[in-house]
Amino acid sequence: MAEVSAEEYLCTRIRRAEQALTAHHEAVLRTYGLTMTQYAVLLTLSRDEGMSGAQLARACGVTQQSMATVLTGMQAKGLIDRQPSPVHAKVMIADLTDAGQSLLDKAYQEVNVLEKAFIDRFTPAEHRQFCDLLDRATETLVEQTIRPPKPAST
Repeated sequence: MAEVSAEEYLCTRIRRAEQALTAHHEAVLRTYGLTMTQYAVLLTLSRDEGMSGAQLARACGVTQQSMATVLTGMQAKGLIDRQPSPVHAKVMIADLTDAGQSLLDKAYQEVNVLEKAFIDRFTPAEHRQFCDLLDRATETLVEQTIRPPKPAST
């Protein structure tokens, strides 16, 4: 098997692309007073109303402890509202407020400028192919991720 130089590693390129994407989004969102996690919460709640902190933590890829802090700050800013769950009194359910939806709408329009730039950069066929290749790369990453063994049942 031929040796691949570090500059040709796909993982290196994926990581650089991810870093550039994150830097872009963070710069845009900073102008709206949002972090990436806060934006992800707003986006998630706009698609699925009434979610617990644990559900939002899983959806946004952060710990429940981190999400609790994020939600407290967002509630203080009036971006979300939280009420006790009708099923579990100790579980708080978060919903988007009108202010949260308005801020999301503004931020989303600016974040979406990058999506439009990608569409302009590639032909429609290249765009489809690039999406397909990224999906395949993501599938490979998921397949290759080591998961802890399931505990033996007694």
